[in-house]
Amino acid sequence: MPDAESSGFLMAIEFIDLKAQYARLRDPIRARIDAVLEHGQYIMGPEVGELEARLAEYVGVRHCIAVASGTDALLIAMMALGIGYGDEVITTPFTFIATGEMIALLGAKPVFVDIDPHTYNLDPALIESAITSRTRAIMPVSLYGQCAEFDAIDAIAVRHGLPVVEDACQSLGATYKQGRQSCSLSTIGCTSFFPSKPLGGYGDGGACFTDDDALATRMRQIRVHGQDRRYHHPLVGVNGRLDTLQAAILLAKLDVLPDELEARDRIGARYTRLLRGHVGVPHVEPYNTSVYAQYTVEVENRERVQAKLKERGVPTAVHYPVPLNLQPAFSWLNQPTGRFLVAERAACRVMSLPMHPYLDEGDQDFVVKALLEAL
Repeated sequence: MPDAESSGFLMAIEFIDLKAQYARLRDPIRARIDAVLEHGQYIMGPEVGELEARLAEYVGVRHCIAVASGTDALLIAMMALGIGYGDEVITTPFTFIATGEMIALLGAKPVFVDIDPHTYNLDPALIESAITSRTRAIMPVSLYGQCAEFDAIDAIAVRHGLPVVEDACQSLGATYKQGRQSCSLSTIGCTSFFPSKPLGGYGDGGACFTDDDALATRMRQIRVHGQDRRYHHPLVGVNGRLDTLQAAILLAKLDVLPDELEARDRIGARYTRLLRGHVGVPHVEPYNTSVYAQYTVEVENRERVQAKLKERGVPTAVHYPVPLNLQPAFSWLNQPTGRFLVAERAACRVMSLPMHPYLDEGDQDFVVKALLEAL
């Protein structure tokens, strides 16, 4: 039988194969959903508390607060820290807009600092010069599944009396120096359970993590309209609760997360072996592990390469084509092109390839061959 290429057949490669994952987990997922349908506690049901306890143990912190989305996790974390009008939060311009968006939504100002050219994470060497009397927090993003350089960032924060919020929406399960888990590396860690994440639900969801008892109490209150008991609201909050059905689905998926992270590591390492020397491949620090939320390479003539891959049935994505300093929503910051050279260069060159735990070697070989030919 001729292979797909010689027969002219267009391969159908999944960018993220949620169907393959569901085929594996169909029975436990349905059992979990059925349990919720039987007890009918769709808001803050027992599965939410079970998920929080298991995630807190997994990450290695005292508290996990499940919330409605990764975006809400960032918002609730900053609200708990009292960040508001006129404050400044130092963060990266090379991230999804939610990072800067939630800072601005609170009336604060995102202060962007350029990124490390190898990891794409916030460059600690540039942070201290960005601190002013209005700075209230530092928010590094653990991009593409690898933790930012937290020892250096936390040391700067301690010197200046600042909290650190880890935007770990892409990095739950990643480890940093001596196996410390993402989301346990700062004052508050925030993650997302968007369906495409390494631990993803079937809708929006997220969580905040902390060892600080007082902050945990505030975040739990903020997610239910600032309520500490029924109809008593010491704080202004939001409706930020995680649905019980999403918690149930996440519990089923959490059982196989270690196995899936091992597969992601294996597939990411194999991509790197096959592509090194042909494109810019991800740099993972030797003391880190990455969960490869995306497998992102750097290429010249990205649009042309993407078009050629699309012709072969290979989907790609760009995370992210426009850095936040150049987004129209942040034009009021008056930060023109050329202000953050590393981030702006990366935004013109990065391209993410299909990556998920169920990507077999045959499909991966096809992706690699198509990319090398497209180059």
